[in-house]
Amino acid sequence: MLMALSVAAQARFSSHTEQISMGQIEWKQPSTVSFLISNLGNQPLVLSHVEPDCDCSSVEWTERPIAPGEKGEVRVTFDAQLLGRFNKSVAVMTNASPHLVYLHFSGEVVTEIKDFTKTHPYQFGQIRVNLNSLDFPDLHRGATRQLKMSVVNLSDGAYEPVLMHLPSYLQAECKPAVLQKGEKGIITITLHADRLVDLGLTQSSVYVARFAGDKVSEENEIPVSAILLPDVVKLNGQRQETFPQIHLSTEEVDLSTLLAKKQKAKLDILLTNRGGSALDVRKLQVFHPAVGAALKKRLLQPGETTKLRVTLDKRHLSKSRRPLRLLMITNDPQHLKKEINIRVK
Repeated sequence: MLMALSVAAQARFSSHTEQISMGQIEWKQPSTVSFLISNLGNQPLVLSHVEPDCDCSSVEWTERPIAPGEKGEVRVTFDAQLLGRFNKSVAVMTNASPHLVYLHFSGEVVTEIKDFTKTHPYQFGQIRVNLNSLDFPDLHRGATRQLKMSVVNLSDGAYEPVLMHLPSYLQAECKPAVLQKGEKGIITITLHADRLVDLGLTQSSVYVARFAGDKVSEENEIPVSAILLPDVVKLNGQRQETFPQIHLSTEEVDLSTLLAKKQKAKLDILLTNRGGSALDVRKLQVFHPAVGAALKKRLLQPGETTKLRVTLDKRHLSKSRRPLRLLMITNDPQHLKKEINIRVK
C-alpha cells in the first residue's frame, strides 16, 4: 500500500514543446529561447539543475518549487561562435520520473539575417517583432520586471519604433531610438508592480507605432497583462493540513464540441476546499471578452464544494488576441493563483 501511495503522489514534468526551431540567428549575437514547463502531477515539481550541452549556451530556470497545475520556465541564451546549422540541447534534472529530460533547440547561424519569420514572427506594418503580447505573471508588491521586445525595420527608410498609450505602471525605451533599413533594435519594457492598483489581473493595451502621435487601431495593438499576487503567507510552523487547499475538478476546459453546433457554450467546474480552514476566492477574472465566469460561492469551509460556471460566446472570439483563460486569486498559500485554460478549435 505504501508503494502504491508513493507512486500516486508525485510531480510530473511536462514541456509544452521539447524541440524549438529558432530559424536564422545572427553570428555572435546572443539569442534566447524559452521552454514553458508545467507540473501535471499532484506534488511540487523541482527543477534541481539545468545543464546546456556546450559553453556557448547559458541557462536560467524557475528555481522555486512549481506547484501542481502551475507553470515554470527554462530560458536558454545561445551565443553562436560558428556559422551554419546547429542542434543543441539542455539537460533538465527534476524530482519527477524520469529524473532527466532533454530539451532541444535548432536553427541556422548567419552573418546577415534575411528570413525574420522565425525570430520575429509578428508583423506590424513594415516592422517585425518577436512578441505580440506583454505578459507579467506572478508579481508581488515592490517588484520590477522587464521584457525585451526585438524589432526589425523592413521598410525602405528610417523607422522610429515607439509604444504608445503606455499605462502608468509601464516604461519603454528603444535602442537605437531610430532604426535604419534592415536594422534591429530592442524595446525594453519595464513594469513597476507598486503602481498596480489592485490584486489579480490588470489588463491594458499598448500600440506599436512609427513615431509618437501615430494612429492606433486593432492592427497595431499589443495586449498587456499583469498578475499581482498577495504577499506570501507566513505559516510559522503550521501543518499543511490546516491550510485552505483549493481543488478543481479540471484546469483545462475544451468547449470545441459544444461550440460546433451553437454560438454559446457553458460548462461547470467543481471547486472544493480540501484544507483545514476556510478558503477565500478573493478574485475571479477573465482575460478575454468572449469568456464569462460565475462562482456560486466564494468562501468555502473545509470540505465544502461549489460550482464555477464557465461560458464562452464564439461571436466575440475575434475581438481580442488575449488568451482564453480564467484567473482566481485565493488565500491557499500553495496556490495564491489558479488559472483555467479554455480550448476551442
